[in-house]
Amino acid sequence: MNSKRLIRTLALLAAVAAGTIAPGVKADVLSTIAKTGTIKIAVPQDFPPFGSVGADMKPTGYDIDVANLIGKELGAKVELVPVSSANRVPFLTTGKVDLVISSMGKNAEREKVIDFSAAYAPFFNGVFGPEDIKAAKAEDLAGKTISVTRGSIEDLELSKIAPTSAVIKRFEDNNATITAYLSGQTQLIATGNVVAAAVNERSKLRRLSTKFLIKNSPCYVGLAKGESALQAKLDEIIAKAKKNGSLNEISQRWLHAALPGDL
Repeated sequence: MNSKRLIRTLALLAAVAAGTIAPGVKADVLSTIAKTGTIKIAVPQDFPPFGSVGADMKPTGYDIDVANLIGKELGAKVELVPVSSANRVPFLTTGKVDLVISSMGKNAEREKVIDFSAAYAPFFNGVFGPEDIKAAKAEDLAGKTISVTRGSIEDLELSKIAPTSAVIKRFEDNNATITAYLSGQTQLIATGNVVAAAVNERSKLRRLSTKFLIKNSPCYVGLAKGESALQAKLDEIIAKAKKNGSLNEISQRWLHAALPGDL
């Protein structure tokens, strides 16, 4: 250890001993972002349309647009950090990133280790189909054919609510389920809104519009525990983006659907 570093260390220990710095207290993340002018945000890299690698080899998608929106509102340069579903929370809890914006839902287990902002994106399983087919609720599926992937969440949930006269055609994987719908084997499809958006992105055949929700699990920004100032600021930014239409523009761009009014 060189002399300068030794002096700094001794000064820090003296401050702790004197009670002017409490052991274990960490710097306020929002203040740090303001001081450095940089914010590190974890984003997905293999989950379109929320996050993927574009033709220019740069991250692109819904979550990337939201990350840049938040960075702009904070007046900070955004440093995007690609993550997987498995390491996004550890990256946050170990301080490798300041925020996680990675199509992440909120549940009791995650709330034990991290905090969440207000919801910023819709994520749900539902029934989708052409504009000209009316099916605003489960009862409207009577007599209609619906493709679904066998054993999926939407299969299990749809089976609970579909009327007995609905014809649920189950397929072994998502590709087969989608093909059945696009080829006209079924009138409707039960899937996730992300899958529906990706189908609309790739194909102009029988474009999908949302009929009704099966199970809702919106996306939230993840942040470290105890960062109340940052949490309040994020909620403020998200509320502003909902009010001025910025989030709706992002939703239309990537999900080809308006932001739900009750998000």
